[in-house]
Amino acid sequence: MKREILIWALASTPVWSMAQPTVEPAVPARDVLTLSAQATVEVPYDAMAITLAASRDAPDAASVQAQLRQAIDAALADARRAAKPGEIDVRTGGFSLSPRYGNQGRITGWAGSAELVLEGRDMSGIAQLAGRLNTLAVSRVAYSLSRATRERAEADAVAQAIARFRARALDYAKQFGFAGYTVREVQVGNAEPEFVQPMMRARMSAAPTSDAIPVEAGKASVNVTVNGAVQMTR
Repeated sequence: MKREILIWALASTPVWSMAQPTVEPAVPARDVLTLSAQATVEVPYDAMAITLAASRDAPDAASVQAQLRQAIDAALADARRAAKPGEIDVRTGGFSLSPRYGNQGRITGWAGSAELVLEGRDMSGIAQLAGRLNTLAVSRVAYSLSRATRERAEADAVAQAIARFRARALDYAKQFGFAGYTVREVQVGNAEPEFVQPMMRARMSAAPTSDAIPVEAGKASVNVTVNGAVQMTR
């Protein structure tokens, strides 16, 4: 009896086929055209960041830190009064402190530097403020695009690149004897405009005057590329 039950159980167990599903061979794409188009929009830089720095040295580290703090605090007090959110923003930057060694490898003193950054869209106001902060010297100047300006420029460049892609696809399709096309796939990419940093380190060797820092921002290039493939149609 037990043997009959065992045989019935084995017979009733479902058998799963190990055969793999049939895969149809890939059909090579025909009448497919791959192409790309680019567009560049130039817009004036409308944001700026000026980095000011103080450098001090003394026989001991505590004295260097105290001198740097005094210089930064004095500049911060003036800068905060002129600050306007989005137009003139003020923040502290880098800070460094390191020993100086003599001929025998002994520490003979300490040197340090501290930074204050003025940034925003009010370039004229930032330049004037930087000239007034006489406890610091200009270290770097960088120009950039504000978010709103960059987004508008990117939207314009994208529209131009897509229009060129479509016109080029239609022109190429007709040259190959087709009536038109349909889009198979497309990719839109953009390159972030680079920050521009003019060389202004010469000002570090002399105390700044009360005059505004001369600024000339120039223009940024916003680049967009459209890559894709189209199916040419009769």
